[in-house]
Amino acid sequence: MSLRASADGMRDELTRLRHDLHREPELGLDLPRTQEMVLAALTGLPLDVRLGRRLSSVTAVLRGASPGPVVLLRGDMDALPVTERGDPAVASRVAGRMHACGHDLHTAMLAGAARLLAARRDLLAGSVVFMFQPGEEGQGGAKLMIEEGVLDAAGERPVAAYALHVFSSGLPRGVFATRGGPMLAASDTLSVTVRGVGGHGSAPHRARDPVPVACEIVTALQTMVTRSFDVFDPAVLTVGSFHAGTTENVIPDRARLEATVRSFSPASHALVRDRSTALARGIAAAHGLEADVEYRVSYPVTVNDPEEAALVAETVREVYGEDRFVMVPRPFPASEDFSFVCAEVPSAFVALGACPEGVDPATAAVNHSPDALFDDAVLPDGAALYAELAVRRLARAAG
Repeated sequence: MSLRASADGMRDELTRLRHDLHREPELGLDLPRTQEMVLAALTGLPLDVRLGRRLSSVTAVLRGASPGPVVLLRGDMDALPVTERGDPAVASRVAGRMHACGHDLHTAMLAGAARLLAARRDLLAGSVVFMFQPGEEGQGGAKLMIEEGVLDAAGERPVAAYALHVFSSGLPRGVFATRGGPMLAASDTLSVTVRGVGGHGSAPHRARDPVPVACEIVTALQTMVTRSFDVFDPAVLTVGSFHAGTTENVIPDRARLEATVRSFSPASHALVRDRSTALARGIAAAHGLEADVEYRVSYPVTVNDPEEAALVAETVREVYGEDRFVMVPRPFPASEDFSFVCAEVPSAFVALGACPEGVDPATAAVNHSPDALFDDAVLPDGAALYAELAVRRLARAAG
């Protein structure tokens, strides 16, 4: 029986696991209940299982019947601090928490792949590492797992690594998409506090008002990204937080803004950091004020290895058909901490459309929305693709 057919036979099991995970979402690095459910799903399989020390990770190693290289498969497990607006019968039971980015599907798919590959252990020449990762949503769980040895769990570094990510919009249901080279953006945070001198709103000349200076910084940052960057290697800078003052007739002594910054190459990543920090300090100084500027690097660019992306394309086309694969023309502006794995191992990050049947992907609620919906129908396909990639990559290395 093919991996795809075997995965289809696990549909109900995968759906139950996904719903169990969805009803009990956990945040960040500490996911004890999620970890418990993953361990239960792996019970009885011939796996070497190790738990994280600083985070609730699960690393499981399947060793094939004969020696060979190592392939890593990753699924992230954490939820978001979002209040779900879905059907109460299947929605999160934890107030203010939701699997709004589909990590519950990733976890179920990876557990399914472990079961599929364990059933074919006698045919494998090499090992597969299953990386169940907490803390993708901003905590850098992948980096912590690397520090705790996930890349060496099987005794040697993987020759390749793969991650799947579902999308509630943008892609038709069941369509896989990837590309060689940059796949997702780097993500950083720019924080600026302009320090002035407070005073009475009727006498601004006797104060040193930080508000118009901070406003000028906001508009100048937008001009900067249109005038400092090649349109084919862009940067995105969005000021999402701006705070100053307490009432209308008091000039505050400080104004604070925070921005998310996205870039798609090492060159633009370095340029946007240098230009944005110099601009904020320079504008403040031009007005006789000071600016405390902090630039926090979060996730680097997720760069797919061209050969691994080509293997994904070949596998999807052969297993599911030509109409189930899209080679995306440009990177997505979202970011991912799978980028830390990509920096160490030839890797491919793969998108999978999970928009519910009958919903237009162009207008569906996006990932991270309280209205985001993901179709359980994609679970077997995701599990089978994980397994197919591992089998084919090990076979390619052996051949």
